[in-house]
Amino acid sequence: MIQAVSPRTRASALALLSLTALSLGGCGQQAHATPPSTQVAAAAAAPTTPPVSTVTLPPAPVPATFDVAALSERVRPMVVNITATHESRGRQGLDPFEFFFGPHGGGRLGPQIQRPPQTALGTGFIIDPSGYVVTNEHVIHDASGVRVRLADEREFEAEVVGRDPKLDLALLHLKGASGLPVAPLGSSEQLRVGEHVLAVGNPFGLGHTVTLGIVSAKARAIGAGPYDDFIQTDASINPGNSGGPLFNWRGEVVGINTAIRAGANGIGFAIPVDALKDVLPQLREKGYVERGKLGLLFQPITRDLASALKLDAPKGALVAELEPGGAAARAGIKPGDVIVAVNDVPVHHAEELPRLVARNPPGSEIEVTVLRAQKRHEIVARLDALQDEASEAASRARPGQGARPERQQSAEKLGIQVSDVAGDGVRVDGFARGSDVQELKVGDVILEVNGTPIKDVAGLRAAIAKLKEGSVALVKVRRGKAVQFAAVPVPAR
Repeated sequence: MIQAVSPRTRASALALLSLTALSLGGCGQQAHATPPSTQVAAAAAAPTTPPVSTVTLPPAPVPATFDVAALSERVRPMVVNITATHESRGRQGLDPFEFFFGPHGGGRLGPQIQRPPQTALGTGFIIDPSGYVVTNEHVIHDASGVRVRLADEREFEAEVVGRDPKLDLALLHLKGASGLPVAPLGSSEQLRVGEHVLAVGNPFGLGHTVTLGIVSAKARAIGAGPYDDFIQTDASINPGNSGGPLFNWRGEVVGINTAIRAGANGIGFAIPVDALKDVLPQLREKGYVERGKLGLLFQPITRDLASALKLDAPKGALVAELEPGGAAARAGIKPGDVIVAVNDVPVHHAEELPRLVARNPPGSEIEVTVLRAQKRHEIVARLDALQDEASEAASRARPGQGARPERQQSAEKLGIQVSDVAGDGVRVDGFARGSDVQELKVGDVILEVNGTPIKDVAGLRAAIAKLKEGSVALVKVRRGKAVQFAAVPVPAR
């Protein structure tokens, strides 16, 4: 089966960040003669003469045409078809009490019966001659049995060795298998938009099927979780292709086909193979993936926020809130910091931050580059271990502070109606007519203005009085149980 693009229960979009970095390499033979490429002739100068300059060669050209049939024939034995069996139970007939009072009305339900098992189809690829196979986790999720068919029609019972629902990856082992052909793992980082790719799978249970296309885009976020980083391709994939390999023209796996765009033609998504290589050793050795946690909530940077923060461009991730005593707090990261790099890898968009942190295991140290008051700081943080999702959600939730409106007043300069809150902060109760405030909502509790803590309405008015007309104020607010920043324009009179 193959997943639709709709978000599934894998992770929270504001997750406390995580993951482990391990690598596994591989390379494959080319499917055709090496294409012509620019070569630099060796200089005939004497060995004692140092070179005057260094010539930088462009990337090796990708061929416009290659032997697709030969490539298909070569990779076919590496791809397997997967059938997952799911037990299904139901009740015989309909009890009158159940019809009128629901399934618990009176407790008189029809006898439970065993219905014929349901099957789900998917695809996988062999990564070890002893029978280790990679597929999507959703293909074998809650399966009572898994069988795998090879290209030569042999069938094996498969054992689930490891699962990673957050990345939607699973590792199987074929019982009694040996000497199997292995699919080499390539590099999704080096994959370029426009390159030819070959998808091999089992669409609709039809058996081995190959489709050819190109890489349409990289680093696509489709709402599947905090580690969204999909390869988009127009190589046709359909239900049953899930877990199958996406090969480059060299015959290396560069992605794992995972999702399709509902109602669209020629738009499919694959997990980058580099993400698989990061977690594969853990799946094989432990059966699960341990992830590190930085311990913060962040938000994207809009153009208005960039203006309020005096940034050159809306890039990076804005730290909204810290987990008390967490890795980020211990390291000295502060709310209002803008994270622009992790281990020297730039953070261009906020959604890239979880993926960059996710490459590192619990207990490891990462270097976080932040902008604070237009100054660059390098901060070293030692990651904690990520809790399960239920515990993590509980740790993020804080008891709400009751907002008892007192002395409702106006903050004329910003065009908002406010009132004191029991404890610290000022509640937004409404907006003046003609107000241009878009990022604040009724019920928000203002905690800071341009870094100045706000205790009450008087403090808010004092902070507002310092704002320059025509500027943009950076306002920290608590909205429900979450803390975030808003960019509020200061009107010019």
